[in-house]
Formats: sequence, structure tokens, C-alpha cells
Amino acid sequence: MVNFDDSLFALKLFAALGCGLMAGVFFAFSAFVMNALGRLQPMQGIAAMQSINITAINPLFMTAFLGTGAVCILVLVFSLLKWHQPGVAYLLVGSLLYLVGTLGVTIAFNVPLNEALAKVESSSTEGAKLWTSYLANWTVWNHIRATAAFVAAASLTIALCHRAA
Repeated sequence: MVNFDDSLFALKLFAALGCGLMAGVFFAFSAFVMNALGRLQPMQGIAAMQSINITAINPLFMTAFLGTGAVCILVLVFSLLKWHQPGVAYLLVGSLLYLVGTLGVTIAFNVPLNEALAKVESSSTEGAKLWTSYLANWTVWNHIRATAAFVAAASLTIALCHRAA
């Protein structure tokens, strides 16, 4: 029979793994995808990023991205209810980092940039101007969300180690 502690452990593990997975996705964009797109002619770069933004909205990615957020909310609630237990501060920090620094940054900054890019014609002068600023701004915010997801994964992993100790 599965007890509450086992279920909670599974939630914490899923949150840590989900944060790590998302950190890896965002790291890949920061480390080489955006650099590769920036080497293309604006028309090609815009068309490629528009295609990426469309194909990113799929069940697998959205489950990992939003599912990790949902689990982090549950872990956050647990951490507030069980504040006195060892390692709970790591749960709080990890959950908040993912929710604010990854999910929040995506919603507040990356998505609006993606929506603006979706509206331009890739071959237009306006598109080329937007592309230059898009590359710089989107990548900065991506660095932030990659770092937040990575540190969240580390914090949640430390919390898991407290349970094992």
C-alpha cells in the first residue's frame, strides 16, 4: 500500500526531474539553438523560430512544462504546511524558482516575444528589425529561465537528500 510519504516523495522527485528536464531544454536553446538561428538570414531565422514556436505547443512538451509547474504548486503548498521539517526550505525555494523564474518568465517575457514574431512577415524589413531585437531579448530571458529551472532542480534534489539522510 502506498502511503502519504511515498506519494510526497514521488511528487518531489517528479518536480526535481521536471525542473532538470526543462533546464536542459532551455539550456540547449541558450547554448546553441539561438546562436544557430542567429547565423541564418533574418528571413530564414524568423521562419525557423516561428516553426519551433508552433511545434513546441504539443502534448509532450506542455505536459513536461506545465505538469512540472503543477507539481511545484503542490510541493509549495506542502512546504508551507510542513515548514518545521528538515529540508523544507529547499522545497520552497525550488518550487518558487520554477514557478516564478521559469513559468512566470516564460509567460511574461518569452511568450509575448513569440507572439510578436508570429505576426511579422519573415521577408519584410519590419521582420528583419524585429528579428535582431528578438534574438537578443528572447535569449536573455531564456538564460534566466534556464538558470531558474537548473537551480530549482538542484534545490529540490537537495530536499530529496534530506529525506534520505
